[in-house]
Amino acid sequence: MPISPLSLGQSTAIAAFLCLLIASSATAQKRYDPGATDTEIKIGNIMPYSGPASAYATIGKTEAAYFNKLNAEGGINGRKINFISYDDGYSPPKAVEQARKLVESDEVLLIFNSLGTPSNSAIQKYMNGKKVPQLFVASGAAKWDDPKHFPWTMGWQPSYQVEARIYGAYILKNYPGKTIGVLYQNDDFGKDYLTGLHEALGPQADKLIIIESSYETTAPTVDSQVVQIRGANPDILINVSTPKFAAQAIRKVAELSWHPVQFLTNVSVSVGSVMKPAGFENEQGILSAAYLKDPKDPQWKNDPAMNEWRAFMTKWYPEGDQADAATVFGYGVAKGLEQVLRQCGDNLTRDNIMKQAASLDFEIGVYLPGTRIKTSPTDFAPIEQLQMMRFKGESWELFGPVMSGEKNS
Repeated sequence: MPISPLSLGQSTAIAAFLCLLIASSATAQKRYDPGATDTEIKIGNIMPYSGPASAYATIGKTEAAYFNKLNAEGGINGRKINFISYDDGYSPPKAVEQARKLVESDEVLLIFNSLGTPSNSAIQKYMNGKKVPQLFVASGAAKWDDPKHFPWTMGWQPSYQVEARIYGAYILKNYPGKTIGVLYQNDDFGKDYLTGLHEALGPQADKLIIIESSYETTAPTVDSQVVQIRGANPDILINVSTPKFAAQAIRKVAELSWHPVQFLTNVSVSVGSVMKPAGFENEQGILSAAYLKDPKDPQWKNDPAMNEWRAFMTKWYPEGDQADAATVFGYGVAKGLEQVLRQCGDNLTRDNIMKQAASLDFEIGVYLPGTRIKTSPTDFAPIEQLQMMRFKGESWELFGPVMSGEKNS
């Protein structure tokens, strides 16, 4: 029995349906918000290229170099990164101005790894109000891990509270009964450390911590604060300050011929920008904690991931200081963003950026073995492990196990 041919009307209907199917399929495959196209992904960034925290400027420069490398290799899923980075001088009002410019004028898809607790605090409500990702904030403030109230903000590095809890536990175990003095920056950065330290010391905190002296980022030096702490004569000095002030404090302690056990926050452990300027002879035995592989540590001399980083620096950021751990930080977090964008595929909406950022589970070779980048919709703290280290000679030496500083650990 012969099959009757389709009527003209039926043929037209089927053709129209197929066209619609193809069009809707293409639409489903590619979804964009402002800042993303078939050929480009616009990423915003705010860095202190000037001002009291300008030692961190190399982070932004490393990230720019990394995206240049990615672009030369064909970009991410065929799209080139357009990295727009502005200077805020570590000034919160300037950070607000730059964030508005990036979102409203440049129309970036997201703001990535902007630096500093004060600056990011100033833009957090604005970014969440605009529903623009404030992704992988370059600050260890605990407030970046609050998906319930700020679903568009996520940190990256171990929080200051996590780090302080590790120090507190170490002090209780290794220096029981010893008194403590704290130098801290008078903002969320410094106060988070105090919170973590008090949590770790528990009921002994009020007895052990005999002095807490704060400084403002606008101050020229912290010499008077160090003298004040020396007057109370604690056994242990915890130095919670950014690189410029950290180096000043180390030098002042040496000038006073004072020899407390010293702890230095991880954000200021760079050999190039802190330890060398402060004088190696003044720093022997200083304690800190790390999650990055130190480029000066001889144990990583032939490490494949660090060799890859060295090759990257030599080719793409030759003027960068390969002794400065901040460049390793910039390289690592740029790899983190690359992972998120690759997971996004062709769905480059701001909502999907956060969805993918909240479903990470991978390792980056320049971090210490055992350190895993892990997130979930209820956990916006990608890294929560650190390992203790001690300054010896002209570099840091790791010791002990990689420890978790989670509150319930």
